[in-house]
Amino acid sequence: MADGSSSDSPDVGPDRKVDRRLLLRGALATGALAAAALPVRRLLTARDAVDPVAVGGLAVTCNLTLPVACAANEAANPFGTRDAARLAFGFSRYNGWPELKESLMSGDVQAAYMLAPLVMDLADKDVPVKIVSIGHRSGAVIMVHADSPYRRFRDLAGKRIAIPSRFAVDFLFLRKMLANERMTVDDVEVVEMAPADMPAALYVKGIDAYCTGEPFGAAAQSAGYARVLRMTRDEWPRYMCCVLTVREELIGANRPLVQNMVNYVLAAGRWLDGQRQNREKAVAIAAQPRFFNQDPEILRFVMNNPSDRVTYGDLRMIPREFEELMELAVAAGALTRPVPYTKYVDESFARAARPASIAL
Repeated sequence: MADGSSSDSPDVGPDRKVDRRLLLRGALATGALAAAALPVRRLLTARDAVDPVAVGGLAVTCNLTLPVACAANEAANPFGTRDAARLAFGFSRYNGWPELKESLMSGDVQAAYMLAPLVMDLADKDVPVKIVSIGHRSGAVIMVHADSPYRRFRDLAGKRIAIPSRFAVDFLFLRKMLANERMTVDDVEVVEMAPADMPAALYVKGIDAYCTGEPFGAAAQSAGYARVLRMTRDEWPRYMCCVLTVREELIGANRPLVQNMVNYVLAAGRWLDGQRQNREKAVAIAAQPRFFNQDPEILRFVMNNPSDRVTYGDLRMIPREFEELMELAVAAGALTRPVPYTKYVDESFARAARPASIAL
């Protein structure tokens, strides 16, 4: 301009234009002050967001406390505060135990519902894992074809029986039933198979029987081509198979998260056994694609035929029960030697557990 002023000069009078750069700096300063005034428990921004810790599991009703716990934890912390992010955990579905074992060993997942004898074996091999909670009671079945003549285990001599894994407690259950008739696994042909493949294999008579957790017994039974030969609810009421297992790095890095998981798993177990309507809600949750992704009618069949086909309310950590399970696993050859209880169990979270809200 003729007087030497420019449009970028500060506004010192009514005829001067506002300096936009100063305005921008002022706006940023004001925003910073406003942000500083926010409470510590502010909402997360995209920059703050933390992915929930993935908890691996199979789509079996022995794992049902896990989707219930995940859903309840989400419901209790819907707005994503920083504290909630540190306590967040979610379900990661696996199709078989070998894949889940490898992910837990490598650290791809830091927590999982695992077969108890498998955790004992991993800990004995110095893989840094600990059982922090039980996931269920009972829940395994031995199924035969509906038109088969098999009524007792003696009838299965020489027959082909599928199990999920030699580390599965289902296998120990099969051994117990054979022993009742003075038989051993040498009297039958045992094959390992993913639980989801067992009903179809029985349908085409590729196997003569299978022993696994639900809902894969119920799937064949409700379809009409299979019947139950034995249930753990009748033969082994204190049966446990799937246990919440975490890597020790997670315990060291975030004990509050591990405690939160245990709190919700234990609360989910009591909630599931508390009222019949809760089991119906659990069916709707578990059937969702992000969890089990299964037909709700099959899950409902498990919950009602009979109602104690799988139970969840008593998830106490009892050392003698783990030791008996370990001894059975050694006898079965799943473990090469006895493993001390403290090598694979951390009771501290179960002892410190506080009731969590299952508001579903």
